[in-house]
Amino acid sequence: MRYAVCDATTDAELQQFYLSELELLLGTNENEVATSLLMFTQGLEAFEDYLTLLEWFEELLEAAELTEHVQLASFHPHYQFDGVEADDLSHFTNRSPYPTIHLLRQDQMTKVLAHVSDPEKIYLDNIETLNRLGRGQVEALCPWGK
Repeated sequence: MRYAVCDATTDAELQQFYLSELELLLGTNENEVATSLLMFTQGLEAFEDYLTLLEWFEELLEAAELTEHVQLASFHPHYQFDGVEADDLSHFTNRSPYPTIHLLRQDQMTKVLAHVSDPEKIYLDNIETLNRLGRGQVEALCPWGK
């Protein structure tokens, strides 16, 4: 697991950081760097700004024809699923201390999910766990997501 921290705020710096990390991931043996978490410490506090950056990164991935090799997973301190009540605990499945984009190798995801009978159930199990823990415990474990 690679952790890459980005303090950049300009579009050019953010794009360069992303492209460099993407190149590093794809150019490195998966036994050395299997996956990367890109954490952004500046300028993406607003969830909408983060979603704009995420969309831009997804477009770059598509333009480079790399979607069959890499997928993006997204996390943000104020993550909120569209169409879900703002106070629903399900949002905590994608909340993190910093805006974060997870670069996942598609091949590895395919291998892992081959051993899971119902991949869609993973998400539902995570929500069930959060609900079982309750708001107080979830917010105590994840105070950035309040």
